[in-house]
Amino acid sequence: MKKTIKKETESKAPAKKTVVAVSKPAAPVTKSVAPAAKAAPVKETAAPVKKKTVIKKEPPATIIFAKIDIGFGNHLYIRGEGQSLSWDHGIAMDCVGNGLWTTTIKDAAIPVVFKLLVNDLSWSTGSDFVAEPGQSLTVEPTF
Repeated sequence: MKKTIKKETESKAPAKKTVVAVSKPAAPVTKSVAPAAKAAPVKETAAPVKKKTVIKKEPPATIIFAKIDIGFGNHLYIRGEGQSLSWDHGIAMDCVGNGLWTTTIKDAAIPVVFKLLVNDLSWSTGSDFVAEPGQSLTVEPTF
């Protein structure tokens, strides 16, 4: 590309001025090495997804009630197999009313097989009792 520079010159006639165009070479054009990179398209993102917290669900508690009057000063115990029970030593039951005893066995995943004892010495007669996990069972033992 050439640039044009205008130059004023005087002619012999004093009233007229003539304009003569003089060409000058333009500066060299430089080429860029690589084209500019295109910007990546902007993706619209949805609201952040919250991770679900996995809560390990525990089996429901197994509740055992015993209806029996064992006399003042005595205490009812439970022995057996299942969560926290043993045939070797008993767990004291709670007296919640006149002739009503209870115990709660948490996290039982298998049936609870048990017998009741007075003062953790005298075994109830008859077959073993069985409570399914999460069941609320009322028994009336005999001694």
